[in-house]
Amino acid sequence: MIDLRRVVVLAALALLALNPVAAAASPAKSKPAAVPAVPVAPPAAPFEPLPPPKIYLFRGAMGPIFSTGMDRLSEKLTKAGFSADVYEFTICRLIGNRAIASYKESPAPIVLIGHSMGGLCSIVISEMAAKENIPISLVVAIDPAHATGDVPLNVERFINIFMSDSVLGGGDVVAVPGYRGHYASYDLKENARVSHINIEKSDDIHRQIIEMVTQLPRIPPQTQADAVPLRYLVPGDTLVELWDSGVRVPVRRGDTLESIAAANRVPLWTLAQSNSLAENAQLTPGQTIIVPRHLTPPEPAAAMAAPPGRR
Repeated sequence: MIDLRRVVVLAALALLALNPVAAAASPAKSKPAAVPAVPVAPPAAPFEPLPPPKIYLFRGAMGPIFSTGMDRLSEKLTKAGFSADVYEFTICRLIGNRAIASYKESPAPIVLIGHSMGGLCSIVISEMAAKENIPISLVVAIDPAHATGDVPLNVERFINIFMSDSVLGGGDVVAVPGYRGHYASYDLKENARVSHINIEKSDDIHRQIIEMVTQLPRIPPQTQADAVPLRYLVPGDTLVELWDSGVRVPVRRGDTLESIAAANRVPLWTLAQSNSLAENAQLTPGQTIIVPRHLTPPEPAAAMAAPPGRR
């Protein structure tokens, strides 16, 4: 007579010999292999406003007589709550060393503003800071001297307001090759009311500089790859609007230079000059037009005071 229990045991032993892996598995259904998680980039850290900028202003030759606009601007900036001191250009390197030491001790955006030889000084200090790998947030040169050097790579924003036919100033300052910052140049030689000794006294230019300085700490870091340099010969009796660079805007069907100017709230002549086009030029959908831009959008109607007359 066959022993059934013995047969069952022998069958089980045979199964073990044939498939030991299956025998070792748990009676429960095995879980599928885990799929490695795709790494997700961490969210960008929220932008923290920078400390208020430290502003250094420089007079030109015989500054206490001919560059008094720098003193007025310094007073206005101080009243607005900024650290803004005015110096003679003759101690340029001394102040440059102080500015560099101050930045190393307590980093804060550096703003340099200079008239005539003071404009030259602003570039000299920028070059000094470049050797220390220190960025310069903004440089404003007001009719700088002809001998003024090129804008170095560490300057994030450069604005030149000058008269190309000026004997005492007239510095048509350009940037070094490879410069990727924001650049805007304004030649006021056609404005008969502006001269070398009153150009730095314009209340309207002062107002716009103060607005720019106020905005600087609140602006997140911007890619400079799309910053287009601006160079304007400002029409006579036209007041300066301080854009910091240009941006390329695609043309849509039906667009004209006039409609693009209106949409971006900029004068038509700026688009004509930036793009080397006639004001009534025909545009093609898909082409790009260089449009001047501000640090932040301007107020709908910015009051533009006339510059002071010749003195």
